[in-house]
Amino acid sequence: MEERSVKMDLSSIKIKGIPTEEFNENEYLENYIKELEAGGVNVVLGKLDELINWGRSNSVWPLIFATSCCGIEFMATAAAHHDIARFGMEVTRNSPRQADVMIVAGTIVHKMAPLVKRVYDQMAEPKYVVAMGGCAISGGPFLESYHVVEGVDQIVPVDVYVPGCPPRPESLFYGLMQLQRKIKVEQFLGHKERVRE
Repeated sequence: MEERSVKMDLSSIKIKGIPTEEFNENEYLENYIKELEAGGVNVVLGKLDELINWGRSNSVWPLIFATSCCGIEFMATAAAHHDIARFGMEVTRNSPRQADVMIVAGTIVHKMAPLVKRVYDQMAEPKYVVAMGGCAISGGPFLESYHVVEGVDQIVPVDVYVPGCPPRPESLFYGLMQLQRKIKVEQFLGHKERVRE
């Protein structure tokens, strides 16, 4: 009996009724899908993956590592006017063992870097990191300062970058929707564990 395989299509990823064409970085996601499909997966596991990933992508629990003004923007995002609950992310956790995504919002200094790494290591797989704001992405206005880490990606692997100084809540929503898209194409069952650098 021949085993059929499921092909994931970028246009089949639905995020709150927004067409795929309106998202940037589609090329990155297409390459990610090709990498995941290299080994193939059977139809039953493929459909289970879709169901599990739908649930996972719509109930992401963030852990906020806020150190400066980006933390205030996250508070605005979670407040009533913008309401992050529409994306299933209103359950912010204070324990890394209960969180799915760490949102690094603000400046990370060298003295704090081991703590960021420790918090990240305590999170259970699958885990994700969002770098919010210029300081978390590249050091921001403190670039080349003796005490500031030039990007949190030097400490932990980052899945989504949200640029701005500080980024507006709408920018954070866009970044979180990009993370949802990434979660929806992952193969949760029947594949090897995701290897991070």
